[in-house]
This record gives sequence, C-alpha cells and structure tokens, in this order.
Amino acid sequence: MIRPLLMCVALCAVSATSKPTKKDRVHHEEALSKLDHNDLENFDFDHEAFLGTEQAGAFTELLPEESKRRLGVIVDKIDSDKNGFVTEEELEVWITHVHKKQLYKDEDHEWGDIDKNKDGFISWAEYKDFTNDANAGDDNDTTIARDERRFKFADKNGDMLADKEEYAAFLHPEEFGHMKDIVVQEAMDDMDKDKDGFLSMEEYIADMYTPEAGEEEPDWLDEERKHFTEIRDQNKDGKLDRKEVLDWMVPDEDHSKIEAQHLLHEADANHDGKLTKEEILASYSVFVGSQVTNYGEALHHDEF
Repeated sequence: MIRPLLMCVALCAVSATSKPTKKDRVHHEEALSKLDHNDLENFDFDHEAFLGTEQAGAFTELLPEESKRRLGVIVDKIDSDKNGFVTEEELEVWITHVHKKQLYKDEDHEWGDIDKNKDGFISWAEYKDFTNDANAGDDNDTTIARDERRFKFADKNGDMLADKEEYAAFLHPEEFGHMKDIVVQEAMDDMDKDKDGFLSMEEYIADMYTPEAGEEEPDWLDEERKHFTEIRDQNKDGKLDRKEVLDWMVPDEDHSKIEAQHLLHEADANHDGKLTKEEILASYSVFVGSQVTNYGEALHHDEF
C-alpha cells in the first residue's frame, strides 16, 4: 500500500498520555540497515550496509572460501580506476549504490499495482489513479496537487514517467540532493502562514503545538524556542530563511561516508589510508558473512 508522502510529519508523544504532542519535521536519511550497529556482538550491520539485506542473508549460507571468492569479485567492481586499491571514496560510492538499490527494491511490492500498463514506468496518471482509489477524502485535491508538484520535481527528464530512481526520489526526497528544494517548499507551504518567505518564531512554534482550552504550555516549548534562537536562526535576524529551514529539516547526514570510514579503519592493516584486495579478504568477516565466520579473528581493532 502506498505510503503517505507527508511521512516525515510524524506525531511524537511527549507524555505517557500522548498529550500534548508535537510534530517532527526533520527528514532523516534512511539507515543503511535496520539492525543495531554493535561490532562487539557481530558485524551484521556492516554486512547489510555493504551488500544489502538480501545479499547479506545469502552470504551467510556460503562456505568461507566461496564467500571470499564472491567478495573478491565485488572488490574488483569497487576499484573503479583499476589501480589495485580501494579508497574511502570508492567504498562510499559502492555503499551509496547498494543503499539506493535497496530503496528501489523496497518499492517493488507496490510497483506492480501502480504500473497498470506494465511498461516499466509509473506515469503521473497511473499514480494519480492509484492514490485516488486509496486516499479518497475532502483533502484529496490538495494532496494530489502537492503530489503532482513533487512528482514533476523528481522527474528529471520531464516526461511524466518515473523510473525506479525517479520514483524513489519522489517517495524519499531526503535521500536525493536535487529534491531538497521541494522538501523545504512543502514545509514553507504548511508553516509560513503570512507567506512572507520566512518562518517567524510564532510560525515555528505554532506548527509544533496548538494549545487546547485551559491547557498548560508544555515545558518542551521553552527548549524549542531556545533551539530557534540559538541554533536554527543562524544569522540571528529573528526568522528562518529557506537555507536555515533546509539545515534544520534535512540534517547533513552521510551514512555512506561514515560506514566507508568505518570499514576502512577495520581492514586497513598497514594504515596507509587505502585497502588492497588482500587486506579486504583478510578481514572478509567484517564485509560479508559465511557459514563459519571467525568473528574473534576479525576483532583486530585496538579500541575493543
């Protein structure tokens, strides 16, 4: 079933009774794995980040030698300049590629329901028909207009046909750099009540909290006002411009880069800042699993 495009506007409980509540408009980049990242227990998070969920599971069924052989094939793909070394940048590109493939795969379950003519694309008309059936209601016209604008923004070539990447950008704008402007615009449409192109303190707070009759103001509002003044309002002019809204709503999170640095640290035996195939295969259990992963041998890092 299609997910609401305003999925970032989640209601988070701040008390045991769920009142009062506030909206969290921050778009966090989706994690590389849903597993906990705890290398003291296992490298399962790293396996999913490096291979993707499905492939990580498949590797656990392999004998160690076959797991290493397949890892070697992957290393050759990662070494894009074919100089015999894998750099942090090449690892980052690979992990980003795997992550994007996972996003596309996650949408496959609904793709067939929307792509009625089975041409391998989702047209705006197909998407509109599907959402009209799924989300009929008084606000449907407004939602459809908003969705159409985002669809057009994600549609790089302007043909109103979304391939897997464009559709993923439509559903997960926080994951694609070219979609950041639409994330900000959608927020401004909702929050900028006087339409002056800025968010005042009052508009910022009003979006998070609307008091009910006789209700005491929650303590967290003081903290939010402090955040607005000391953190969000970077130029201290008493309001948020579009750049400041972007910095608030789409934090500079680069999970692929962090994971690339982590894997490099784990496998870089000679500490030269790059990896040979031999170094990666020697630390294969950090990158991939197998039927008989020697976990203790892989724990070579000093901090543990």
